[in-house]
Amino acid sequence: MTDPAGQAGEAAIRSGVELRELHDIADFERVVRLFDDIWHPGPTNPPATVELMRALSHTGNYVAGAFDGPALVGASAGFLAGPPGEVLHSQVTGAVKRGAGFALKLHQRAWALRRGIARVTWTYDPLVRRNAYFNMAKLGARPEEYLPDFYGAMADAINVGDESDRVLAVWRLSERHVVAACDGMPYRPEIPADAVVGVAAREGRPSIGTTDGRVVLVALPEDIETLRRQDAGGAKAWRHAVRDVLGGMMARGARVTGFAEGCYVVERA
Repeated sequence: MTDPAGQAGEAAIRSGVELRELHDIADFERVVRLFDDIWHPGPTNPPATVELMRALSHTGNYVAGAFDGPALVGASAGFLAGPPGEVLHSQVTGAVKRGAGFALKLHQRAWALRRGIARVTWTYDPLVRRNAYFNMAKLGARPEEYLPDFYGAMADAINVGDESDRVLAVWRLSERHVVAACDGMPYRPEIPADAVVGVAAREGRPSIGTTDGRVVLVALPEDIETLRRQDAGGAKAWRHAVRDVLGGMMARGARVTGFAEGCYVVERA
């Protein structure tokens, strides 16, 4: 397998950042300010606190940053999860410089593999198209569980007014398509000619189709975050369409095998 640390180092060079683990209070304070700038959370729901990151770092968990010179431009924090010794759960990753988020995830992967950890998991909003592409194509992770309203009501500027559905992404660190993705070759699933459309976009709104085919395509809105601000009803319609179709299929054992052309590619069990 290609050296994971080397892959992370090459990604860091391409994006012009330095990657390192964080251990100091001053660095954790900078991470809080960075995350505030990205998500604009309410005072009661920061993505991570100084105290939490201090505890994670001190107990051997993952807290790292990406630096452009002296400026912190990305950070990630995660904790060891069950089964013991097998999984790292990445709780939060955010970046403000192009390429820094990808470099951080590769750094996280190398960190996990050095410790014999085979999988990294995280949650993300299944309606955010750019995140679906990043997680599935750029990294090779796969959604394996649909979690309706996972966090309850959220008060940050990005999620306010919407239900907090998430999918659990599972990154199996040594699979062939993951290694290739980390070498800069995004995973692009083949879409068979007989694929059917479970959710389509029609004039900006979701249109429910059929799930009777072997392969089902589930489309996403172009920009759910803007839609929430401009058309709350449209955003809610997308939420429930994707929850019903994608979430329903996953609950019945279907596998999400990739993301292409703005759609989840789903294979029925």
